[in-house]
Amino acid sequence: MTFDILTLFPDMAGSPFAESIVGKAVDRGLLEINAHNLRDWATGRHQTTDDSPYGGGDGMVFKPEPAVAAIRALREQRPGAKVLLMSPQGKRFDQQEAARLANEPGLIFLCGRYEGFDERIRDYVDDEYSIGDFVLTGGELAAMVMIDAIARLVTGVLGSSGSAETDSFSDGLLEYPQYTRPVEFEGKRVPDVLLSGNHAEIARWRRHEQLRRTLQRRPDLLEDLELSDMERQTLQQLRDEDVK
Repeated sequence: MTFDILTLFPDMAGSPFAESIVGKAVDRGLLEINAHNLRDWATGRHQTTDDSPYGGGDGMVFKPEPAVAAIRALREQRPGAKVLLMSPQGKRFDQQEAARLANEPGLIFLCGRYEGFDERIRDYVDDEYSIGDFVLTGGELAAMVMIDAIARLVTGVLGSSGSAETDSFSDGLLEYPQYTRPVEFEGKRVPDVLLSGNHAEIARWRRHEQLRRTLQRRPDLLEDLELSDMERQTLQQLRDEDVK
């Protein structure tokens, strides 16, 4: 899968993708990550990419000419790739969006700076994303967060095919607690069920803990989640325990 980042600061994308799982996937040819300098598509001696806003106001606005020229150039190089605009006004990026985007042949991330984009640029992108209700100095960090989340879902990137399936949010719930050696640490033991070897009981315990943890930490995730009758009963029991 190919990721392209359109930015005024292409060096920002180097280090985060040179290490760990993503870096190894790049070395193995499973991923290709490229950062392109938007000034390469700017005209004039100073390669200007911003200008003052019509109507007045603080800050500068990203000009349409370099952004659109860059998008067109990369669309020719990456047939079928989706162009994504990084913006606090975009729809919220989550695990389900990551899974959906991991099936695309390529993604082109347009990262803004200044006060924002000329509105006409939006006519040339396929979608618009935000990673949260806050404002960054530019879209580069948001793009890198999205790339990391999407890349690990590309087939072959993770060492175990089941690793992503048990992540938090993959099934709508938070992940269950994890333990490893030693069995006891400073008086706290690993739950006996995890030492039992009974895989059915372990699976039931993990699901129960997913429900408990989600109820405690992110109850909003439960509102639209489809649950079995048994899971709904478990949730009610957990709520009753909290009341007591």
